[in-house]
Amino acid sequence: MQHTRVFLAGDSSVTSRPHSMAPMVGWGQVLQFFVQGAEVVNAARAGSSSRSFLERGRLAWILENITPGDLLLVSFGLIDMKPGDGRFTEPFGDFQHFLRQYVHGARERGAHPVLVTSHERRVFDDYGNMRRPLGLYPAAMREVAAGLSVPLIDLNEWSVAWWRQAGAQGTKELFLYLEPGEHPNYPDGIADNTHLRGHGALECARFVASEMQGKGLLTPPYFRNLDAHIPETAIEFLDDHVFEQLTKERVGGRGALAGSGAPR
Repeated sequence: MQHTRVFLAGDSSVTSRPHSMAPMVGWGQVLQFFVQGAEVVNAARAGSSSRSFLERGRLAWILENITPGDLLLVSFGLIDMKPGDGRFTEPFGDFQHFLRQYVHGARERGAHPVLVTSHERRVFDDYGNMRRPLGLYPAAMREVAAGLSVPLIDLNEWSVAWWRQAGAQGTKELFLYLEPGEHPNYPDGIADNTHLRGHGALECARFVASEMQGKGLLTPPYFRNLDAHIPETAIEFLDDHVFEQLTKERVGGRGALAGSGAPR
């Protein structure tokens, strides 16, 4: 197998977490459990939207390091919907415009872009009905994928089916729900309807890897453990100083996108 890398551009649902934030886990943090012979380079950052990730030089860093034959998985939406701080995008406006920049940037370097819709948040009404607060962002990403002939991994639709099956109570085992005193990193407890813990992240990563194999994005020898049980205790967290160092280092020059000429 040739040396291939899988770069990840995304938000807090994808990023790798440090020890101080355990047991919060992004699905990109555990994707390597299901991929072999290809290095997963998780450049996703918490709090990033498709706009801020690009404008703050994080896409530029990827494009400076990506090489022909590599994959670029792009997953945004959870932060794009939030107003303020220069991160908000309109689903069928600048969100799609920015997604196209990721696609064109990868292709211009001989790499292969893949769009991954964000997993849904955990939101249930008083009657136990699941809501879909991500709204039109997954649909907007699907439209870009179809228009540019980009492979799409629909993690959003898959997660909606799983969250509904698990129900309001069962999904608390997938998301970061902790009682006071249950974990030293969250002494007062936490009820987080956006971020996953180990089991939820592992199954999202398993789905992404299975879709990568099914769509022929990498040949079968690149995949492993697609049907294997992975215990949460096997998940590794970054040392906090390494996490901070990577956050600072993985910012490229704005010139990486200059002169691209990629259409809106």
